[in-house]
Amino acid sequence: MNRDMTDHNSDNLRVGVVGVGYLGRFHAQKYAAQPDVTLVAVADTDSARAAEVAAECHTQAATDYHDLFDQVDCVSIAVPTQLHHAVAQDFLTRGIDVLVEKPLTATAAEGKELVEIAARHKCILQVGHLERFNPALRSLTGILTAPRFIECQRVAPFVERGTDVDVVRDLMIHDLDVILSLVRSPVTSMEAFGVPVLTTEPDIANARLRFASGCIANITASRVALKRERKMRIFQPDTYLVVDYGEHRIRICRREAPAQTGGLANLTYEEREVGGEDALEEEIRAFLHAVRERSEPVVSGRDGLQALEVAEQIIGCLEIP
Repeated sequence: MNRDMTDHNSDNLRVGVVGVGYLGRFHAQKYAAQPDVTLVAVADTDSARAAEVAAECHTQAATDYHDLFDQVDCVSIAVPTQLHHAVAQDFLTRGIDVLVEKPLTATAAEGKELVEIAARHKCILQVGHLERFNPALRSLTGILTAPRFIECQRVAPFVERGTDVDVVRDLMIHDLDVILSLVRSPVTSMEAFGVPVLTTEPDIANARLRFASGCIANITASRVALKRERKMRIFQPDTYLVVDYGEHRIRICRREAPAQTGGLANLTYEEREVGGEDALEEEIRAFLHAVRERSEPVVSGRDGLQALEVAEQIIGCLEIP
């Protein structure tokens, strides 16, 4: 079912959402508000939940996502991680473009297969790594040049949602995707530590990655913290950057040449608020643009696979005391 996608440049896109739990509901709301888009239906095995979100978004409800196959041009998939591969595969093999929530799949092997299926059927496959659309991160364009050391801290209070995977694939994978997009160099070595606290999987983990470029990244993720914090600190020659994802704020400290030969370097400090953008809406718009233009998504299936592969390597070498 490889459609002539040139039709998308003039016609409304027909969209569906599969899985309307916490995240899927937001996807449905965003699609329903987009111009030149028709939210055809939402699907969820929980019939009451599907009906509730459908009524809220003025669309149809389904309990079987197979009912969407002949009705949609593209879909968002926000089902439990273990189902990502099976559900996404069913749409991709029918030539239907997919935005799948992170992580791409439960395993890198499944992710690799999905990427290959999307390529074979000439489909758009985008992965929901939302931080790429965070205005604080996007504001680094033109400032970030040669990162040498990156420190990330992503901690949050415990909630049951997301515990179908360990903290590396639940939280740390956000920072892995961001770091890989910034450094763009192969990982040459790593060490990692983790501790299960409230589940049988690691709930807090720390990983230290070394890249071929010489950059080092130290990443901590916890889902058993007392408060939420999402920060990234980047050190590069002459510049120190702090990105606060939650507050949509960046801090820039620069070293400038001394006023006189042999004098101390001058330090300048700047703080910028970069709020105003809705990251999920930007992600949805980027997906719709990629569908219409048949262009590479901002966060492609290969990007999602790369982050998942590194996450698996971290899990494989995780030392649990």
